[in-house]
Amino acid sequence: MKCPFCGDPNTQVTDTRENDDGDVVRRRRRCVSCDKRFTTYERIDLKMPHIVKRNGSRSDFDHAKLAGSMKLALRKRPVTTEALEAAVDRIQARLLAMGENEVSSEKIGELVMKELKQLDKVAYIRFASVYRNFADVDEFSEVIREVQSRPKKGRASTKPPADSEHDLFGD
Repeated sequence: MKCPFCGDPNTQVTDTRENDDGDVVRRRRRCVSCDKRFTTYERIDLKMPHIVKRNGSRSDFDHAKLAGSMKLALRKRPVTTEALEAAVDRIQARLLAMGENEVSSEKIGELVMKELKQLDKVAYIRFASVYRNFADVDEFSEVIREVQSRPKKGRASTKPPADSEHDLFGD
């Protein structure tokens, strides 16, 4: 591993730790040349599906871009970085579980909205307003009513029947 400070390829691993799930290895390293320390992370590199955008163009899946867009919606909200990363990891796992070579950006947007709805209702509304391109205040009001509606105690849920898209993930 090349030192990010001086570029020397001679570095030593001083400490190695796995995260709780065992899917990420954190290594503390020391440069032999300049004696500076830095941290590297090893993750399993899985083949993620390509993203098909609304205009038909295709791009590679970008974990950082997904986390960044969710972070923007969660700005100044009381959600931990760990909770955000766990949500991004769940979305990534669902995309992998689909087993598709290509996934529409709309599908990813729906997965993001589902995760944000669980994490923080305000962030969900923020993301939905941009993702669904709200044209007027009535669309905001509709989403706010959706978030506020809860089944009453003792009454049957008015939840719509599951459709095939939601069945993919056991919802």
